[in-house]
Amino acid sequence: MTLPMPVELCVNGERVSAAIEPRTHLADFLREHLNLTGTNLGCEQGVCGACTLQVDGVPTRSCTVLAVSCTGAEVRTIEDFDADPVMAQLREAFSAEHALQCGYCTPGMLATARDIVLRLPDADDARVRHELAGNLCRCTGYVGLVRAIRSVLDARKTAGAVNRT
Repeated sequence: MTLPMPVELCVNGERVSAAIEPRTHLADFLREHLNLTGTNLGCEQGVCGACTLQVDGVPTRSCTVLAVSCTGAEVRTIEDFDADPVMAQLREAFSAEHALQCGYCTPGMLATARDIVLRLPDADDARVRHELAGNLCRCTGYVGLVRAIRSVLDARKTAGAVNRT
């Protein structure tokens, strides 16, 4: 039997702490201890990207990261992006371009798409596809996803909002 270890994180702007088993992955901690179920689990090996969220501003596969290794980190799940203007643009574009169907990959795709928009304002279709390669979607064929992300990139460029959140 392993002894529980303390974990302290800032999750969606709130400080949380708990004593958890050291082998608890961040996704499981969020889902089971904090009831933040927007983070989906697919492969649980870091391959599918369904569990992608932000840790200290970087897209991270939460199914392979131990929660205790994130002590002190800022974690943002899909639940924290309601007021985010970039995420609002992406959600609208995903809907307009039919970039979501079953929705299972959508939280991870949105987290990755937000990173693409903010980090790579000049990304072309090929670069968007390359950046999405770590997120698996079995429904869309990526055509709508790429169009949605590119539409947000183009709109932000036209509006002069390239490097603003």
